[in-house]
Amino acid sequence: MRSRFQFVDDHRDTYEVKRLCQVLDVNRSSYYKWLAGRTARTLRQREDRLLAERIREVHRESAGAYGSPRVTAELRDKGLRVNEKRVARVMRTFSITGIRLRRRLRTTVPDPTASTVPDLFQRDFTATEPGRKYMGDITYLPLENGEFLYLATVLDCFSRKAVGWSIANHMRTSLVTDALRMAGATRDGLDGSVFHSDHGAQYGSRAFADLCDQLGVTRSMGAVGASADNAACEIFHASLKRETLQGARDYGDAGTCRRTVFAWLTRYNTRRRHSANGHLSPNEHRHHTAKLTLAA
Repeated sequence: MRSRFQFVDDHRDTYEVKRLCQVLDVNRSSYYKWLAGRTARTLRQREDRLLAERIREVHRESAGAYGSPRVTAELRDKGLRVNEKRVARVMRTFSITGIRLRRRLRTTVPDPTASTVPDLFQRDFTATEPGRKYMGDITYLPLENGEFLYLATVLDCFSRKAVGWSIANHMRTSLVTDALRMAGATRDGLDGSVFHSDHGAQYGSRAFADLCDQLGVTRSMGAVGASADNAACEIFHASLKRETLQGARDYGDAGTCRRTVFAWLTRYNTRRRHSANGHLSPNEHRHHTAKLTLAA
């Protein structure tokens, strides 16, 4: 219909509007209504183009990672008054989108001989203060020639901060113990905290249980085969690979992979906005909460 109105407008100096509307089977009053709103539409389209440029700037700064909620939060921080629905509409109109993940590789292999560990989380991945609840998981990092590195992480449930991680070319127990040791060093101890994981053999090993005992950590595990019982970690790893691979099949060589993942983890903690933190980065969320606590 819009193209018909435009045709009438383009030829109104040559033919009568009434006749054009009859030939094209459009309502003349509807044409005049469309004509009256043209200035507003032109202005809105111009504003949308300007907003799209601001969105592209934020999108580039996030390495193509942010969707409309985080883009909106970033724009508001920059002083622009805009709502998420408009940002989402403009992103769709100008094809500003993220990248989907490729196939998954299985990294959780249960150890049938491991002792039973209770689920102390019950799918509650939140915490009222930092350093009380942690969660961890392993994910694969694809390299060229079909090879892999493996990443183990430890996240603080309070702010979703990555407080420990380890990258290796194997999935032996040392992969997860190294990540937990880093978390202990980062937080100056883990005594009295709870660590939640899936039923991977590494987390069910005697060596990992001994380390948890040494650090004063109580273990927690979800049900066997229930990915939702460790969903927050899986989402974290999915975001990491989506935002670092950006549609590529692999990271290239091992050195490039390590540097890329380390840079993302650093940015994640310090700058990347997290929906669970009210679109603040993990570090900003903790500092913001600390200020509120002092003020109270």
